Amino acid sequence: MPTRHRDVLSANAAGQLTFTKHPHGCLMLFPRPEWEKFRERIAQLPMSAQWWKRVFLGNAMDVEMDGTGRVLVSPELREAAGISRDCLLLGMGNHFELWDKSTYDAKEAEATQGQMPDVFQDFSF
Repeated sequence: MPTRHRDVLSANAAGQLTFTKHPHGCLMLFPRPEWEKFRERIAQLPMSAQWWKRVFLGNAMDVEMDGTGRVLVSPELREAAGISRDCLLLGMGNHFELWDKSTYDAKEAEATQGQMPDVFQDFSF
């Protein structure tokens, strides 16, 4: 875990985190309090979303940062996200995304070569 996030995660989540799959092919990493909020929202979805409930809740794995801020990603989740060597951790507000670096680079290049979604038309940078 990068130093800039380590102290906050230790203070706000006691170093307790939860990994689960993301539908875009990466992993989501939640501080435990944020995971509990997300888990409750997912658990309340109707039966028509049962398979997505299984994806998110059934693949969730609790982890704890060690004394140096490292976390162990299970082989099953690494394989699901295609992470074999280099990875990239992105802060996404209330959670992080963990990507295989080459997968992320390819998807970012594809996204930035196309047009921005309509929701950004009135967005000021």
